Formats: sequence, C-alpha cells, structure tokens
Amino acid sequence: MEKKKKSLSFSESVNFMVDRALTVLDIDPGTSKSIKTCNSTIKVSFPVVINGSIEVFTGWRSVHSDHRLPSKGGIRYAPIVNQDEVEALAALMTYKCAIVDVPFGGSKGGLLIDPSKYSRDDLQKITRRFARELVRKGYLSPATNVPAPDMGTGEREMAWIADTYKHLHPEDINYLGCVTGKPVAHGGIRGRTEATGRGVVYAIREFFRNADDVKAAGLQPGLSDKRVVIQGLGNVGYYAAKLLDEEDNCKIIAIVERDGVLTNDRGIKIENVRCHINEHKTIKGFPDAQFSEDGASGLEIECDILIPAAMEAQITTDNANNIKTKLIVEAANGPVTFRADDILRQRGITILPDAYVNAGGVTVSYFEWVRNLSHIRFGRMERRHDEMRGAQMLKVIESMTGEKANDWMQAEIVRGADELDLVRSGLDDTMRNSYQQLKEVLDSHEEVKDFRTAAYVVAVQKLLRSYIDIGVY
Repeated sequence: MEKKKKSLSFSESVNFMVDRALTVLDIDPGTSKSIKTCNSTIKVSFPVVINGSIEVFTGWRSVHSDHRLPSKGGIRYAPIVNQDEVEALAALMTYKCAIVDVPFGGSKGGLLIDPSKYSRDDLQKITRRFARELVRKGYLSPATNVPAPDMGTGEREMAWIADTYKHLHPEDINYLGCVTGKPVAHGGIRGRTEATGRGVVYAIREFFRNADDVKAAGLQPGLSDKRVVIQGLGNVGYYAAKLLDEEDNCKIIAIVERDGVLTNDRGIKIENVRCHINEHKTIKGFPDAQFSEDGASGLEIECDILIPAAMEAQITTDNANNIKTKLIVEAANGPVTFRADDILRQRGITILPDAYVNAGGVTVSYFEWVRNLSHIRFGRMERRHDEMRGAQMLKVIESMTGEKANDWMQAEIVRGADELDLVRSGLDDTMRNSYQQLKEVLDSHEEVKDFRTAAYVVAVQKLLRSYIDIGVY
C-alpha cells in the first residue's frame, strides 16, 4: 500500500505554486529564494484584564516584502491563527499587489482569539493593546506597514487601531492612513466593504468577455443562468453572490456554510439567506432551500462556477477528484492546495487564482490610503464642474436636434461621478487590466498552461523589475 504523502503547510503550498513561475522564467536559485523568503515576523504576547482576570493573547505580524512601502495586509482574528498561516498570507499579499499594480509590499497579521467569545468592550481593549504592541515595534504606520480588515475583523477594529495610533503619534497628520477599511465617517472610503466581493465579480465578468477562455473551460458564452455554488457567506462571499444573483442573473444553486449546505436548483436569493442568518445565526431552517449538515459535500455539487470564499485548504487531495465544475474562482486565500491544484489542472478544470481574484480589497485599500494622505475625498473638486459640462453638452444636443431630452438622458448625462462611482470604476479597470496581463503571459509562454502560473509569472517579473531598479538584483 502506497504511503500517504505528508500534507503541505500553507506557506509550502504557496511556495510550490510560485516555483512553477520561477521555473518558467529560469530564475537562479539564490534569487528564487530571496523572492520567496519572508523578510520578518514578529510574535507578541500581552496581558489584558477580562472580567477581573488576566488573559494572555498571542499575535503575529509578518512582512514578506518591503520592496515597496508601505507593506500592506489584513489582520485576522481567529482561533486557528498561527505563524505559518500569517507568513503564507503575507507572501500572497506581495504577489497580489504586484499582479494588480498596487505599489505596496506584502504583509499580514493575526491574533489567536475567538472573537465571538468576547464582548465589544473586551474586544476594544484587546485590539487597542495589540495595536500598541505593533506600533511600538514598528509594525504599524502609514509610511511602513498598513493593516486592513480580514477574517474576524472589520471597520470597528480598524477605527480602534487608527485611534490608538493617533494617540501614540499625535504629530503624524497622516495618522488615518495607518489602516484601511475604516468607517467612512472616520477616514474610510465608500465601496471598501464590498470591494473584495465586487472584485471577484469583475474578474468573472472579464473572464466571460474572453470567448476563447470560456470555450476552453467548456462553458457556454454569457454569465446569465450559470449555475453557481459558493462556499462562505461572509463579507466576500456575500457581496460576490449578491452581485451575481441580482446583476448578472446567475443561479446560486448552493451555499456552503460552517453549519451545513443549502441547495435549490431553481436558485437561492442571497439577500433572503443573509436576513435569515442575521436573525437565526445559522442557515439551518431557511425555508426556500433544502438543508444538509454535510457542508463539505456542497463543494462536490455539479455546477458551472464554484466559488470557495471561506478558508484556505478547502479543496485538497481528499476531494479534488470529486469536484464537478468547469470553473473555480478562488475568492478566499489558498482554498486549493498545491497537490489538489495539480489534480484539478490534469482534469481540465479552469482556476482563476486567489492572488488575482481577491485583489479587489487591497486595490480599494490603496484608494483609501491615497485619499487619507491627500486629505480630500475623490470627486470633491471636479464633480460639479463635470455636471456643468454635462449640462452644457445636453443643451448643445437639444439645440441641434430641436428636441428636449427625456428625464433619463438628463439624469445620466448631467450627473457627475461621486466617490463611489470613481472607486468602482478604478476597481473594474484594475481587474480588467490585470486579467489581460495574465492573458498576455498565457499567449506568449508556451510552457504556461494555467492562470495561476500566469499570475505568478506576472508577479515575479514585476518584483524582479523592482529589484533591478533599486540595485538588489
């Protein structure tokens, strides 16, 4: 009997995937090692008084690369956080930023905690103490290291971190730029909350604009009526599924969550499921779909598009041969392991990789960071000017045609773009351009057969260019 292979760690899986690109580019071993190596990782442990007793919490912050500053990456709160995971996610951030032309290095942080077991006030004390540890050790600053929300964190935690930094560095007028993903009223930017999920949808739409890629995946043209299975209805999965359901007319036939799976071949309305979860804290009992406690089986449902939007290592050698989809869109970080990726590629299943697909979050974080440093919201200076130009153009059209424009034309032509319009436009442009860069690599390198390898080739080429420019390589 063949001995079962030892499971790869998350960071090993990422590195092996990068190795494919390094082989294609014929990079020497020393340079390859320098590209993959995590620059630094800090581990902090600190006490906090909770309900009259002292609890000690442990967290990490890793910087994979600081070839561009600041280094960028989220902070997650989860009971399974460990150093290897944080370092793997930091590496993914380096490649992700390079792929979508965001001028950041890669970083990531995590706190070993189950946030559901603590009150709001307790979480604030823990978060502020964690932030103090990061600031004092040089791992939190608008110039060098900028966190963002991740699993278990959100706008609230980012606001606490920004306020903590401000009190430690009151002289820094750019203090709001020390984190992104903040509430809009406290330096955030409209569209950031939905950014990763919306970026996933923009990536899918761009895929379907390329007829040869759609044909190669064995799919019919057009997104309408495509059968979609989504795993994870958190922030990313919810917005991706909602847009596909309401704007692209896809059928969400299954939703996989931690407590089971919902199925309905006629389609499931995402907003109704979200309301049910908010009320009951579970998908169980949702009236418009069948429920099964075997959530893992949901990944094996036959569909056109499978979107894992939960945790890493959800598709492994244990279930890769049972996956029945034509297109996998990795909305989560590392949902497909290296060995499972080999199996899926051999089976002819197309995969849009995480390092490209879920880059919408860091893209809009970049917009927010620029907004914070410029101290002015996007569109403030030009919006009314654009509206006046639009009104003048409308008058010219009406005078030339002798007819008055209808209400719809007046509203659309005269309206100036607000901040949300500009954010969505910039995100859409980023996802489209990045996809075409991947396509260019696929078309120009015969040995590159899949989008993941193409994505890492793009990332490595840009990293090497940066190293050459600054004299490292």
